[in-house]
Amino acid sequence: MKVLITGATGLVGSELVSQCHDIGYTVNYLTTRKNKIVSKVNYQGFFWDPSKGEIDAKCLDGVSVIINLAGSSISKRWTSSYKKEIVDSRVNSLDLLKKALLEKENHSVTSLVSASAIGIYPDSFSNYYTENEEKVDDSFLGEVVKIWEKKINEFKALGLSVAKVRIGLVMSKNGGALPEMAKPVNYYVGAAFGSGEQWQSWIHVADLAAIFLHITKYRLKGIFNGVAPNPVTNVKLIKEIAKVLDRPLFLPNVPKFVMYTVLGKMAYILFASQRVSSKKIEEEGFVFQYANICQALSAIYDTDSDCVDTNNKVTKQFVS
Repeated sequence: MKVLITGATGLVGSELVSQCHDIGYTVNYLTTRKNKIVSKVNYQGFFWDPSKGEIDAKCLDGVSVIINLAGSSISKRWTSSYKKEIVDSRVNSLDLLKKALLEKENHSVTSLVSASAIGIYPDSFSNYYTENEEKVDDSFLGEVVKIWEKKINEFKALGLSVAKVRIGLVMSKNGGALPEMAKPVNYYVGAAFGSGEQWQSWIHVADLAAIFLHITKYRLKGIFNGVAPNPVTNVKLIKEIAKVLDRPLFLPNVPKFVMYTVLGKMAYILFASQRVSSKKIEEEGFVFQYANICQALSAIYDTDSDCVDTNNKVTKQFVS
């Protein structure tokens, strides 16, 4: 199988490319940087610039599935101009892919598997969200994901099967949130944020990439949560990071106003609470390699840690 990946050189994309090659998939990828174009037998880069509507249509040659990971990071200060970039980067990339498909005669693409985000779910300490939830979070992130998913759905009109993966907090030592969360802990100044009771639905980067491939392999369609089976509270996450790094936690929780002063409106992502279910993708036969946060962190930091598998207990608690 040949897949076309957008965002292939990013954190999730790099892991996805590696797993594609492990199972014998050929990868075409799109990049906005010409110096990142590589030409190999199973890995071929193509240039695109969604902001200018430029794309090399040859990227679609022989491709069966498009895996879309394109979109500017939400982990930068939300100025008015950057908020526009967050939205435009997602909308423009999908518009350009759609245009390329419409103009490409006899293309072989049958499905689109696109990234989305759990930021669409309303901020709540008590709710347990499945993909059937229809309410949207009353925040900038909620609005972004609503616009994003509406644009993704337009590919159905092209006759493609469409799947959306609502991604949680990605755990990896190579980027994303974890290194930033671990840094103060490592320097003995780690602490939970706010009450620390906000739920954080996380996933190991290897499991997330595997979910995209599972959906691709079995031609699944619809919405799937890209989260591990056991969400944790912020205070639990910080404690587990401290445990694996062998560092003490002795400082009080960081007040909200401090982080809003430092980060502006972007601080919202530190305090939003979304407890999200992974049951749907598991019912499609997906098996998580890292089901609990202790397992994931121990693997990421290559440490020996006694992890208690609380999967059954936690699942029962959530369902009850």
